[in-house]
Amino acid sequence: MPNGSYLDMSFISSLHTRSIAIIGGGVTGTGINTFLQSHGVSAVIVDEKEREISGVKTIATPPNGIDLAIVSPGWKLSHPIIEFLSKSGAEIISEIDFAWRVKDEIAPQQKWIALTGTNGKTTCIQMVDAIFKAAGVHGVACGNVGDTVISALTSGKAYDFLALELSSFQIDWSKEAQFEACAILNIAEDHIDWHGSFDEYANSKMRLLNFSKIAVLNADDPEIVTRSTSWNGKKIFYSLETPGPAELGLVENLLIDRAFIANSTEAEVLAELADIKPTVPHNVSNALAAAGLARSIGISYGGIKNGLNSFVVDHHRIEVVLVKDGVSWVNDSKATNPHAAIASILSHEKVVWIAGGLAKGASMDRLVQRAAPRLSAAILIGTDRHLIEKALQEFAPEIPVVIIENQETPELLMSQIISQAKELAKTGDAVLLAPACASMDQFTSYAHRGDLFANAVRSQVGK
Repeated sequence: MPNGSYLDMSFISSLHTRSIAIIGGGVTGTGINTFLQSHGVSAVIVDEKEREISGVKTIATPPNGIDLAIVSPGWKLSHPIIEFLSKSGAEIISEIDFAWRVKDEIAPQQKWIALTGTNGKTTCIQMVDAIFKAAGVHGVACGNVGDTVISALTSGKAYDFLALELSSFQIDWSKEAQFEACAILNIAEDHIDWHGSFDEYANSKMRLLNFSKIAVLNADDPEIVTRSTSWNGKKIFYSLETPGPAELGLVENLLIDRAFIANSTEAEVLAELADIKPTVPHNVSNALAAAGLARSIGISYGGIKNGLNSFVVDHHRIEVVLVKDGVSWVNDSKATNPHAAIASILSHEKVVWIAGGLAKGASMDRLVQRAAPRLSAAILIGTDRHLIEKALQEFAPEIPVVIIENQETPELLMSQIISQAKELAKTGDAVLLAPACASMDQFTSYAHRGDLFANAVRSQVGK
């Protein structure tokens, strides 16, 4: 550490005096490195995979003498590289906190809002982005969607607001960033293999409250309701029920605000159910959360309604690929955990369910118990398919199950899946890819899995 001289400088100026390591060479690490290079600052990039980023080759182990490490999401506190840096006395900060320090210097008036949850984060933050555009607000969604936070911050567009989609990994690492408001959508089993237990995972999500002035919280999620009781900040609950005072909710076909109004005995219309597409329960819930975040920073009701009406859900999220002979073929490859899969299944009356992959430590029992009345058949694939098969045997033994072993290529695998689904599907069924698992055992990503599903459906069914 160079005589502590950087303590008397601005943060950005101090970077020239420090020995810096970027931990992680993915999208986040690339964004940080681009920013540093633009200010004439050099850094080493530490990554378990050998690659080259903007002329810098990654290294597997940080050298001695690092005094500032900027960590990308997904690195465990117990990782040997992190432990080495910690023991050597390096200051270790998250990419979110790094961006916050830069923001304090170059855009001190900029406001941040954030959201997290097990499912629906990307859809909800994209709804917020659509509201920004419709309302003429100079803001953008970033973080786990679109640009990284540092890239959005330093894009030269001088945004008034950043809306951050945050994972539990990012929240776990962050201690400095402050938010005008946050939303927590839901908490269910996910990433247990990383956090070690459901309790640790849930605690990571709820930590976001500690950095927020206002919290927009899902009253339909018992974990959120219970775990938020000890937080004394301003809480705005939303649900799919009739809202009470200081709440958001539904009244017949209207999304209603009784929270962000001068007189809580009155109400304002946020949007109509017809504005939300697809009009399925969890998507309406996402819209209420997005509207709550928008109202927390003063966006008008007209801007919210127009933004939600213009919003189109992303690919791989309950995406109807084809309807033929009374059968709907639906791509929800982004349903990478049981909580997302059950929401998807319950959006249909009868389902031929395509599931399996990497379970990330999650149990499939509750999913199958809730899904059983909607299932016509199941097609199982991937490393942890046995977990779903076992749950089906216990809780839905009457459901036909087809297991497809690994094929030579992902394309051949998906072709066989669609062939089996064609045989199983009857009029009125939805053939639903909602795997409840991550994809990387057989595909490069959930998007790759979803694209192959859509392509195979069009070529094998749509003829």
